[in-house]
Amino acid sequence: MTKEQEQNKKEDKQKSSKQNQKSEKLENTNQEIHKTEGEKINQKEKEEQQKELTPEEKNVELEDKLARAFAEIENQRRRFEKEKEDAFDYGGFAFAREALNLIDNLERSKQVLENDESLKNSEALKKILEHLNIIYKDTISIFAKNNVKPIESLNKKLDPNFHQAMMEIEDDQKENGTIIQEIQKGFTIKDRLLRPSLVGVSKKKTK
Repeated sequence: MTKEQEQNKKEDKQKSSKQNQKSEKLENTNQEIHKTEGEKINQKEKEEQQKELTPEEKNVELEDKLARAFAEIENQRRRFEKEKEDAFDYGGFAFAREALNLIDNLERSKQVLENDESLKNSEALKKILEHLNIIYKDTISIFAKNNVKPIESLNKKLDPNFHQAMMEIEDDQKENGTIIQEIQKGFTIKDRLLRPSLVGVSKKKTK
């Protein structure tokens, strides 16, 4: 056997040994992968077994879900009731505020007639004012029946929730912030402000 043949045999042996080593490594890797997957599957099975509830625990869980569902239904029912009440009580809010112009116009008409020099102290003026006062009172009464009521302002302390100060008037007879003039009457609808009273308030005279 020649040296070249011997050399070739050695090389073949080395190649086969390397291939065997690679195949062993692959087998080991596959075994480890299968082992890891098996461990994961076992872990999942254990967790699922732990998650299984007893009949008593299932009943408690169902009762808790039912209680929450009933609570949510009750909350929705209360919200609907509140919305229905608000719609009934305040549904005419915008209409009532617009209708206040009727009262404003009546008061303006009375002021214009009372300041007319040609009508002063005449019987015609007295009759007209009587009729306007009747209409005014009837209008206020109709508003009151629908929970729209005027705000009392004169000689009251200024309340930002109901009054809007338009001017200050010097007056030593009144405490500061007392309403001594009503420019425009304010109204409420039930417990809500429909529009504020426009007023003039007193202040002490400056020395």
